[in-house]
Amino acid sequence: MTQTSGRFFDEIARLMNDAAGVAHGVRREAETVFRTQIERMLGDLDLVKREEFEAVKEMARLAREENEALKARIEALEAAKPAKKGSAASSKAADTSEP
Repeated sequence: MTQTSGRFFDEIARLMNDAAGVAHGVRREAETVFRTQIERMLGDLDLVKREEFEAVKEMARLAREENEALKARIEALEAAKPAKKGSAASSKAADTSEP
């Protein structure tokens, strides 16, 4: 009878081991399906990848800096422009007063 109960427990242990292996396989399969579904849903949302976002962010920063530099340059040119008008007006007035 000892031998029969030993075989019985061996069979139970083997069955439990197989069940644990199956449960682990089912868990991996469920994770794979879940991950695939999430990736598909995120793909359908047309989201931007982090690398693309960072690249566009850097381009926008550079464009802002260039815009600010051009704005300062325009302001400097406009500030110099009235001085040219004043000197041109003076020379025109001098030219008309001579004859």
